[in-house]
Amino acid sequence: MSRIEIQLPAMGEGIIEATITRWLVAIGNEVTIDQSIVEIATDKVDSEIPSPVNGRIKELLFSEGETPQVGQVIAIIEAEGQDTQKTDNNQEKPKPETGTKIVKEVIEHKEEAKTVEPNNGPKSTIHLSPLVRTIVKKEGISDDEIGRVQGTGVNGRITRNDILAYVEKRNSITEKPKAPKPIDIDISTGDVEIIHMDRMRKLIAEHMVMSKQTSAHVTSFIEADVTNLMAWRNSEKESFLKREGQKLTLTHLFVEATVKAIKQYPIINSSVDNDKIIVRKNIGIGIATALPNGNLIVPVVANADKLNLSGIVEKVNDLAQRARNNKLQPNEIQGGTFTITNLGMFDTLSGTPIINQPQVAILAIGAIKKRVVVIESENGDTIGIRQIAILSLSYDHRVVDGALGGMFLKAVKENIENH
Repeated sequence: MSRIEIQLPAMGEGIIEATITRWLVAIGNEVTIDQSIVEIATDKVDSEIPSPVNGRIKELLFSEGETPQVGQVIAIIEAEGQDTQKTDNNQEKPKPETGTKIVKEVIEHKEEAKTVEPNNGPKSTIHLSPLVRTIVKKEGISDDEIGRVQGTGVNGRITRNDILAYVEKRNSITEKPKAPKPIDIDISTGDVEIIHMDRMRKLIAEHMVMSKQTSAHVTSFIEADVTNLMAWRNSEKESFLKREGQKLTLTHLFVEATVKAIKQYPIINSSVDNDKIIVRKNIGIGIATALPNGNLIVPVVANADKLNLSGIVEKVNDLAQRARNNKLQPNEIQGGTFTITNLGMFDTLSGTPIINQPQVAILAIGAIKKRVVVIESENGDTIGIRQIAILSLSYDHRVVDGALGGMFLKAVKENIENH
């Protein structure tokens, strides 16, 4: 028997820790390769860690609710025919430099998160992780208050649980005006059902409210004739499936049309940093994906500007499938520069989507409906039945004016109609 040490893997830039939300195994359980052994959560995404070997669970080194750092050993598996090793969940044994690289990365992130710039007063040298700093900023905790928080982490580090406990204690002793009751309901009558938000729903709620408070939202609409696009897709889908082994949908074609339009108007592919506009050179398309539990997640097609249609289809299908099965990695929902949401899946004609911060625009695609329309031609106008979709673009008016928003939306429409 040999001991296999399971480390918390690297999960993307700026993420140096994760919370153990649920162990899927117990000490003594037999596990197989790729069997999920634990669910973890960051402030970005929930994920699972699989076993890299066949064996038996020997130790679980963290309890549910605790927050290990990247590179820390979280579990030990006993396996036959394996050399004692640490693994970041690759099935093959890491090369010696791999462990060093993980440790180095954690150290670099620690150094980056080592100091905090308070709103007023001198710089603090208290170690705060990016997740803790986010909570500190959101709750308006001053530099002096941070110094009074008792850290329970390694070397007195302030963990997520420490700062949340402080916030809860502070709120309990701070008198706040009571919000008026929206409706006077007697819960004891049984006429209502109380549903507590799960962790992801809370994150979505906070992110949406923050976006509305941050960006000056404006929404523009345009109709796109998708008749020719649908005809092309219907004629190509069987041969595409045989050739590529992937299903071709209209969503893939909408992504392709959007990427072309972003290349025409690159300011749409930007974010805001105080009074600076940061224009992104690479295009990361976020695809809003509904989950079986009713929540929403936005996996990102990285470097979409470098992919042809086949590459877009393969990437979108893979991300959508793993999103529904809770198999996404944290880095796969990061790096988005523009988001697309397909409202037509639910037969919705149109909508006014909320911008996915820190982006400056989001495109919603409505349901495709047959309509009687006027068809203009060189030989005169005629009446015909065409398949029409309403496209709506919400954009941040701090960066995108109505003219730019309109030109971009028109470019997407033309790319769709001229496919």
